[in-house]
Amino acid sequence: MQKFIEQKFNIGELKGISAKNIEEHLKLYAGYVTHTNLIIEKIAEYMTEQEKNTYIIGELQRRFSFEFNGMRNHEYYFKSLEGGKKELPENSELKKIIEKQAPSFDAWLSGFKTLAMTRGIGWAVLYYDKQTDQLIHSWIDEQHLGQLNGLNWILGIDMWEHAFVYDYPTSEKKKYIEAFFENLNWEVIEENFKNTQN
Repeated sequence: MQKFIEQKFNIGELKGISAKNIEEHLKLYAGYVTHTNLIIEKIAEYMTEQEKNTYIIGELQRRFSFEFNGMRNHEYYFKSLEGGKKELPENSELKKIIEKQAPSFDAWLSGFKTLAMTRGIGWAVLYYDKQTDQLIHSWIDEQHLGQLNGLNWILGIDMWEHAFVYDYPTSEKKKYIEAFFENLNWEVIEENFKNTQN
């Protein structure tokens, strides 16, 4: 199996999210890439004696989904902060579909921020369902439990404490959510949506 490569992100100075928090967060992302690759190696080793190592292989496969999704979720997250804050384009197709489903863009965004306040660790994610041509937002426990099958990721905010703990205590995570959206490059999110149309 092909190994995964740690991506590099060009994240400038952010408003309300410190360079220290991003630096530590990127180290955590690097760890997910490393462990995803280590699990691939270990599975290959244990597969030489499959019957003997059935239990170990099963547990490694279970862990693989945790590490892999940790890696991939963070890639979406950090890419959305590259290039500085940018608003949705005037002719945004994403905004059109949001406003078709919700009373307004602002009403949808308020609802998404409420989702991000879900108690526990995880991710608030906006998906696109090609089969029904609609947006669905959902909570993912940790980073792998509750991923919606067959849907395309458009936007996600990391709501593990590591995403904001250097800047805000856990009782103030709402400030982190506001800071995230204050820095979001909506052009990247628009591109994510466009890519689902292919």
